[in-house]
Amino acid sequence: MTSDPEVVLSCEGIHRFLGEEENSVHVLNDVSLDLHSQRVYSITGPSGCGKSTLLYLLGLLDRPDSGKIVISGQEVAGLGDSELSLFRNQEIGFVFQFHFLFKEFTALENVQLPMLRAGILSREEMDERAASLLERVGLGNKIHRNAHHLSGGEQQRVAIARALANDPRLLLADEPTGNLDTANSNRVFDVLQNIAREAHLALLIVTHNSQIARASDQIFSMEDGRLLV
Repeated sequence: MTSDPEVVLSCEGIHRFLGEEENSVHVLNDVSLDLHSQRVYSITGPSGCGKSTLLYLLGLLDRPDSGKIVISGQEVAGLGDSELSLFRNQEIGFVFQFHFLFKEFTALENVQLPMLRAGILSREEMDERAASLLERVGLGNKIHRNAHHLSGGEQQRVAIARALANDPRLLLADEPTGNLDTANSNRVFDVLQNIAREAHLALLIVTHNSQIARASDQIFSMEDGRLLV
């Protein structure tokens, strides 16, 4: 008998304003949600509705004006900037529309970058883990190929492997297939979905791709800064 998936992330009453006080825009308005391990979630909605802003807040790349965010049992509001950076590197993986790889680095070297920052593993351990992750995303035969010699879909899969480098509990993806053709979009989503199940992490995807949204376990729709469940 397996236990129910645990809550990896919980946020409650999130508000975010942008701009000067007299002309500020209420970008996020009382947003609350829970994300469970082994589940895939999608956020859909028109451009400018607050999807990416929410993702950046949940990824600890920005702070809300009010509200509470708890990740892996840790309420993050009390963390200082250096603590927040360390926590983010250990607990959260990011995949963006543009892969942001170092093109002169090999696939293996790109995946090792978060491990180097964490400073926990030896060089041999980093080599082994990076190679294993690249094998997991179907690139085991291209670990020593420079990023600029990989196709767009392959580069995005390297970015997924890099996001998993430090074994995060939460994986956030902002339009991860937005720059890919249909075949590569499907393959990248399949990789993300399988990893969420196998690695027992929570996956949250911001997407305009209706096919990906429908294949998720739960869809959140956003409109004018509000989350419509």
